[in-house]
Amino acid sequence: MQELTKKIEHLVKRIESNNQWRQGECVNLIPSETTPSPLVKFCEISDPSGRYAEHRTMKGKEVYFYQGIDFIRDVEEELHTEMAAYFGCPRIELRPVSGQMANEVVFKAMVKFINRDRKEGEPFRKMRLVMNNALTKGGHLSSQPMGALFNYVEEDPKTGKENVINFPVREDCLYKADTGKLAELLEQNKPELIVFGKSMFLHKEPVAFVHDIISSWQPRPVIMYDMAHVLGLYGVLQEPFEEGADVVTGSTHKTFFGPQRGIVASTITKESPISHLWIDIKGRAFPGSTSNHHLGTLVALLMATYEMNTFKHDYQTQIRKNARAFAAALKDAGIDVEGDEKDGFTDTHQVVIRVSKYGTGNELAQRLEQNNIVANYQALPDDETFLEASGIRMGVQEMTRYGMTEEDFRTLAGYVADVIIRNVDTRGKIAEFRKNFLTMHYCLSLEKTAPFVARIFSSIFPNEEFFNSVVTNLESLLRK
Repeated sequence: MQELTKKIEHLVKRIESNNQWRQGECVNLIPSETTPSPLVKFCEISDPSGRYAEHRTMKGKEVYFYQGIDFIRDVEEELHTEMAAYFGCPRIELRPVSGQMANEVVFKAMVKFINRDRKEGEPFRKMRLVMNNALTKGGHLSSQPMGALFNYVEEDPKTGKENVINFPVREDCLYKADTGKLAELLEQNKPELIVFGKSMFLHKEPVAFVHDIISSWQPRPVIMYDMAHVLGLYGVLQEPFEEGADVVTGSTHKTFFGPQRGIVASTITKESPISHLWIDIKGRAFPGSTSNHHLGTLVALLMATYEMNTFKHDYQTQIRKNARAFAAALKDAGIDVEGDEKDGFTDTHQVVIRVSKYGTGNELAQRLEQNNIVANYQALPDDETFLEASGIRMGVQEMTRYGMTEEDFRTLAGYVADVIIRNVDTRGKIAEFRKNFLTMHYCLSLEKTAPFVARIFSSIFPNEEFFNSVVTNLESLLRK
């Protein structure tokens, strides 16, 4: 028992130290992360976090295989309604536990769908050809053959490589598609699945352009948009369903308000010529990919979606303002900023800078971290390898939720330039700067949040003696 207590003490000290640093001393600019609100966090640790609620549609009826699930069933149904309102679409699949799993669910479903009408004796085949964004041009790893697409697309017997072609990019802006060349590629290759979306994501995707070209094809390709990085920007960036997308996937913890889960949304209806694809997506979500789909985070996602549907417009507007102000200030400070300057360098939450004049992105991201600015190095479209990246990728979403506005990001740009260009020690200044941004925005006020958090916390621990002991210790720590 003494050894266990020592291990626990050591771990708790490290947890406290990391929490204090990440939440109180540093500026978080990783574009694929966010901190959920206190209410969302407490929902994650509520009772369903240890439960199961497997279910599937059988003979037109949703059948659950566990008892004691009335609450979580209602949560899932209400979350369907909230998410359908957010996307403006009728079909929502909530069971993937990550964006990558959501993508793989769709890829599995596509393979099942294209084999649905095969005749007896015909071989089971994979997707003949897929179009996506190249990994080296910012494409998301999960949409690559080395990621979730693995095993679901045919190989070229001549090269031994998967039959995947990439969106061509413009010479004057490597972050935008060359629509002239794209039209030619589509006509020449006729892909079965077209996957939009990136992880280095600065500008809109040409969804409507592609839809107009392929809409009359028989059979026409399925258009999928991996919005993992920009799910919380649905609307201000673009609305893929209005432009012709069939399926949107994403993770719920980057620009969306958390927690860490995945989602598949679709406009496919029973009357659609690809109606069976939605049936296959549901089947590949469960039982094809998940059993327990992390029910504590499901409750938390409902709370986060309440927040998003309430504060969406103000949050998204501020994200766009902050990202463009940050990019412009970095440019003014002497740092090369990627993206189309005519569009303010970015249409999203991301800002990408080229730092090769001062060192590798790998080295300078480490230097920024040592100065309490957390970002990540990024291989740019003309780099040969991630091991010697020329860029650093940053996102404004988390610090926007903590109340930073345009002028604050202009101040931050000066600190970033001090670290990268002049190698100035700014660790203390950033820690002091962060003290101004400790309160979560775009959710209930602290005054209104506190009673709800207290009620959730007390209901998690019905043992009154334990609960009172925790409260006493908490009060003691706060007095210190």
